[in-house]
Amino acid sequence: MRYMMLIHHDEAALAAAPQQQLWQDYAAFNEALTKANGESGIRLEPSSKATTVRMRMDNTEVLDGPHIDAKEQLAGYFFVDAETPEDAVAWAKRCPSSRYGSIEIRPVYIPPAGGWK
Repeated sequence: MRYMMLIHHDEAALAAAPQQQLWQDYAAFNEALTKANGESGIRLEPSSKATTVRMRMDNTEVLDGPHIDAKEQLAGYFFVDAETPEDAVAWAKRCPSSRYGSIEIRPVYIPPAGGWK
């Protein structure tokens, strides 16, 4: 099963982390992910650079920032192919950002043979 792993972390905690060690850990993680036929995703800019769009009835709001009441922000993602949900959890635990927030695991939807429903 293919899983998308959504990285959410506390930006302040990550900024305070020992940067050299963090990037060494990420280099090792990405190397292991590549060897396991996983796929690195894309790192996002900080939430302070986000824009949120909301449509309500005929009104459009365009707001600076993520505007979600949460301590952790979406920071990026990666993909893994795992045989079991437990294997996906093991990959999430290996991700360095799991020490500064959380990794949300989502199975990738596979449409039925007849197409999207």
